[in-house]
Amino acid sequence: MISIGDLPTLNAALNGTSAVLLALGYLFIRRKKVNLHKACMVSAFVISTLFLVSYLTYHYHAGSKPFPGEGWTRPVYFTILISHVLLATATLPLSIVTLARGFRGRFEKHRRIARWALPIWLYVSVTGVIVYLLLYHW
Repeated sequence: MISIGDLPTLNAALNGTSAVLLALGYLFIRRKKVNLHKACMVSAFVISTLFLVSYLTYHYHAGSKPFPGEGWTRPVYFTILISHVLLATATLPLSIVTLARGFRGRFEKHRRIARWALPIWLYVSVTGVIVYLLLYHW
C-alpha cells in the first residue's frame, strides 16, 4: 500500500517515465514508426495524468514542503521551480490539443503545435524530477 509520504517519490518516477516515453515517441516519429510514436505519446499522457492525480492528492493531504537548502542552491531551486510551474500550466492544454489533432488526422496542425508542446512537456517532466531531487534529497 502506498502512503501519502510515498507520493513524492511516485510522482518523480511518473515524471521520469513520462520523459522517457516522450523522448522515445519523438525518436519513433523521426523514424516513421507512427504506431510506436502514438503508443508512446498516449502512454506519456496517461502517465502524466496519473502524476497529476497523485500530485494533487499529495498536496491536498500533506500541503507543501519548504525548500531546506541554503546558499547558491536556493536561487537555482527556485529558478527551476518557477519555470517548471509556469510551463506545467501550459502542458495540459498543449498536450490535449496535440493529441486531438493527431487522432483526428490533422497532421500538419499536429506537427505545428507538437514542435512547441513536446519540448515544453519534456522540460516539465525532467524538471519535475530535478525539483523532487532538490527538495527531498539535497
